[in-house]
Amino acid sequence: MITHIVFFKLAEPTTENLEATKNKLLSMDGKIDLLRHLEVGVDVIRSERSFDIALTTRFDSLEELQAYQVHPYHAGEVVPHMKAVCSAIAAVDYEC
Repeated sequence: MITHIVFFKLAEPTTENLEATKNKLLSMDGKIDLLRHLEVGVDVIRSERSFDIALTTRFDSLEELQAYQVHPYHAGEVVPHMKAVCSAIAAVDYEC
């Protein structure tokens, strides 16, 4: 199993932007069959070093993670939104 964790720092972390971005990420549920787990959390500490939103997804294999990256819904709907609203993005992928 592969775990894919992404942290997003929004350019304008207003309540409305945080909620809209969280909902955009959650909208992948049911649209991308490769996802074995989908979890989205909004940071509650809001410290200087914090990112605003965390995405945790799991896939059966590295090949499925790679297929997810180019999936039409992910690449065409989610990625453009994230690039438009984020000032920084960091990711970690690991086997578990």
